[in-house]
Amino acid sequence: MTDPTAQPPPRLAVLLSGSGRTLLNLLDEIHAGRLHAEIALVIASRECLGAERARERNIPCEVLPGRIPAQTLQQRLQSARIAWGVLAGYLQLIDVPPAYAGRIVNIHPALLPRHGGPGMYGHRVHQAVLDAGDTESGCTVHLVDGEYDHGQTILQRRCPVLPADTPDTLAARVFEQECIAYPEALRTLLRAHPEPPAGDTA
Repeated sequence: MTDPTAQPPPRLAVLLSGSGRTLLNLLDEIHAGRLHAEIALVIASRECLGAERARERNIPCEVLPGRIPAQTLQQRLQSARIAWGVLAGYLQLIDVPPAYAGRIVNIHPALLPRHGGPGMYGHRVHQAVLDAGDTESGCTVHLVDGEYDHGQTILQRRCPVLPADTPDTLAARVFEQECIAYPEALRTLLRAHPEPPAGDTA
């Protein structure tokens, strides 16, 4: 049987808008040999700590404010020979390029379809979970389809909501699950599709 690690690692583009915690987690997983991949590009929606962290690690980083036209995003991804786009706290709606339909993935800090949609990110999500009286929360890895928090679910991981939780304490518990879920989902996706998708840049 062919050893997948003997092949060149699939190239990922990470899209972010904030601190880059998820970027660091994926880099740690790659460095530890648990995720056979290379982060070859970071796209930030604004100057942020995540962009700084990418540059510190010599990862090509481009700041593209606002909603990126599908053709522009496709050109950037194809030029860098990207196999998968990975959203990591990216706050802009994605116009999915035709060549990358089914090749962009996101992680949401709740159990979709609950507590998703426009404006539902960060502590807003965890406050909504608490306000709803939910007894469990978690995270959802899903494909991106052009609607906020809507595409096909790849996997979910769950954790309890405790009576004394605040948005901060719940966020910390959910992020622990995110750090497990995203690499696990990417391992599955990259095994199935390690190469950049076909398609022209027009």
